[in-house]
Amino acid sequence: MSFEKFMDPLAGLKRNVSEVNIGIIGLGYVGLPLAIEFGKTQRVVGFDVNESRISELLSCFDKTKEISDTDFASAPFCSFTSNKHDLLVCDVFIVTVPTPVDKNKEPDLNALREASKMLSSVISRGSIVIYESTVYPGLTEEFCGPILENGSNLILNQDFYLGYSPERVNPGDSNRRLTDIVKITSGSSREAAIFVDNLYSQIIKAGTYKVSSIKIAEAAKVIENTQRDVNIALINELAIIFNSLNIDTHEVLEAAGTKWNFLPFSPGLVGGHCIGVDPYYITHKAQQAGYEPDIILAGRRLNDSMGDYIARQLFKEYSHRNLIEVSKKILILGVTFKENCPDIRNSKVFDVVNKLKVYGLDIDCYDPIADSSEVFSHQGIKLIDEVPSDTYAGIVLAVGHKQFIAMGHQKIRAFGAANSILFDVKSLFDRSFSDIRL
Repeated sequence: MSFEKFMDPLAGLKRNVSEVNIGIIGLGYVGLPLAIEFGKTQRVVGFDVNESRISELLSCFDKTKEISDTDFASAPFCSFTSNKHDLLVCDVFIVTVPTPVDKNKEPDLNALREASKMLSSVISRGSIVIYESTVYPGLTEEFCGPILENGSNLILNQDFYLGYSPERVNPGDSNRRLTDIVKITSGSSREAAIFVDNLYSQIIKAGTYKVSSIKIAEAAKVIENTQRDVNIALINELAIIFNSLNIDTHEVLEAAGTKWNFLPFSPGLVGGHCIGVDPYYITHKAQQAGYEPDIILAGRRLNDSMGDYIARQLFKEYSHRNLIEVSKKILILGVTFKENCPDIRNSKVFDVVNKLKVYGLDIDCYDPIADSSEVFSHQGIKLIDEVPSDTYAGIVLAVGHKQFIAMGHQKIRAFGAANSILFDVKSLFDRSFSDIRL
């Protein structure tokens, strides 16, 4: 530690951002792309408590499929470890751990707490700790800051600094990578905000957007997915209404979309680690402030109910056709929370599966990109390796993987037995090719 750091409390913020050593805490969908991108030009220590994940990365394998062999090779200054002591060489720390909700739909801050506790034993005078995890406004400074202070005996904005730059990655999207998406930046002081903005400006080709406070950045992130969630909930409710009126929802949306200011949202299952979770962070904070966020919570309830709705619609048609005489087997195509992404966290497809089981049906699940061991470990479901033909009374096309699109409706239909039902949840094919869709 240099004598300069003791003499000048801003010394850490006056360093050249291209020369600092960066520690990335959490190496999932958010942290790993950051580590690779920064690691192209400067020293990066990627840290994760999951030792098996570290082993994978050391062998240049990424099970999330976001990072290729070529990407690993492009980052010669990046290393991976599960030993916190390896972080002692770092000047800047970026925290990318998950912030899920618990069974009561309340923020689960355990990973954030543990990451902050660990860092409190690593940071030193002049350190900058930047959080990317989605949180409610105020949490970074009011929750993470004190943990860092208590464990390090350092004082925020005197000995060390905070930053917040919310993640905006879009897993499975090859057209919008980390560097292609504008990055919001902020800091716990004016100088820290400038430092954080300059740091990210090195790698974000799309540019950065520096805001006046960490709270603004936190709020901006949490409402991005809240806005999408509420809008999709509206379309889901309309889809339910139109279905009861025997009106094709997508034809209605296409017609309405001819007006320039009609917003393009589609019905569907809303899950994942962001859009199905983030709204609960802002509603939690709103309720703490004494306000009941009726619209946001109503949207959440509706979207959370769509798995049951899809299962009910399928079973209704199954019963109407008296298919129990044909087969009790139902095929689910796709179990991940979104297309072309192996992530199964908070996937609402499993709600469909569980509801259909309640109806006494036998369920086979097929997904060409999901990790079968992870699905079995988390859901107790064994994915089938191949789909037999002429077998199923119902087929639920739940996720729009490119592999399913490439199959075409005829091949998918061939999985079904006589008079089988095809439920095209994502409306991947023309409505004439399916029996039910949202």
